[in-house]
Amino acid sequence: MLVGRHYSTDEEDPAAVRAMPVVLRIERTAPPCRTDVLEAAAAAAIAVCLDPRAEPGGEWHEEVAAWVRGRIRKVSRRARGVHWEAVQALPGITVEVGGAQVRALVPGRVGQAPKELTRLQISGSELPEDEPGPVPPHARLLWLNPRVEMTAGKAAAQVGHASMLLAPTLSEEELKEWAAAEYRCAVRTPAPAEWDALTARPDAVVVRDAGYTEVAPGTATVAVAPRTPER
Repeated sequence: MLVGRHYSTDEEDPAAVRAMPVVLRIERTAPPCRTDVLEAAAAAAIAVCLDPRAEPGGEWHEEVAAWVRGRIRKVSRRARGVHWEAVQALPGITVEVGGAQVRALVPGRVGQAPKELTRLQISGSELPEDEPGPVPPHARLLWLNPRVEMTAGKAAAQVGHASMLLAPTLSEEELKEWAAAEYRCAVRTPAPAEWDALTARPDAVVVRDAGYTEVAPGTATVAVAPRTPER
């Protein structure tokens, strides 16, 4: 099973930087709900890593394994119209939640990204906060830090980290159930006191950002506990 670890900032060769591109479909008219986008991003990221094509002997294995051995960096980009259609031809998995669509691509060297990807903008992923509905059955709860503001693009990368870091903490049976539910995730924002209690749990998985964009290095952005009670 290919999953990842999250690393603190360190020296690295820019030419060797690898990242998983996460493409958010944000059309000018009728943009998707922020929560739906984040939930789709979280599911898409882990779906790529646990896809049979990422296993030894699979066509994605070499690229995914090389990425996992380093830092599980992700870069979110927005796409619309024909540009969104173009990235569907790139290797990866598209997940749809509600009216949102996100495609997580097979990781690769940032400097060798195809033009279908490099022409997409990283900025412009701002989406307003919304009131999410009930937690879907079999979904894994991912909690955003209520004290940290992030664009939808930044938050999409962070919940993608969280779903990957959660996977190794689950039993084989739990992973099978999650896979059967298409790696469904629920992204919620707790009250500050709830966040503090969650991150104090010994079984909590906490994503700490490297600090390249939007937040300071070491900032806790997302937390998840394998058996976090539903709100």
